[in-house]
Amino acid sequence: MDADIIPNRKIHHGHNVKRWREMLGIKQEILAKELNLSQQAISKLEAQEKIDDETLEKIAKELSVSAEAIKNFDEEKAINIVSNTFQDESFKGGVVTQYNPTFNPLDKVVELYDQIIKGKDEKIALLEQLLKEKR
Repeated sequence: MDADIIPNRKIHHGHNVKRWREMLGIKQEILAKELNLSQQAISKLEAQEKIDDETLEKIAKELSVSAEAIKNFDEEKAINIVSNTFQDESFKGGVVTQYNPTFNPLDKVVELYDQIIKGKDEKIALLEQLLKEKR
């Protein structure tokens, strides 16, 4: 269901952009540079309750998430899902099952973050190489 039509749910695109950016460990200055904006412009965007679809798509692309993920992000639900999923016991389909992951879920998040950063670093290196070859 579209988050914009869920009653009693206040959508704040700017806050959602900020939360995604923070979860990914990206500073305002870096996002601003990628979008050819100033840090102050990013700060203003993050204060806006509603961000136009075109701008939201550009931000989403730089954060490597979908615009819908930004629009529909609900921090309370995300925390609730994580806390309910990664416990010793999970309640699924009326049956209590033991859930003992053989990995630390946060390690997986860090691995994903490292892969995202590595991909951006590789893009930067390739662009720098192309610029050097042009000169």
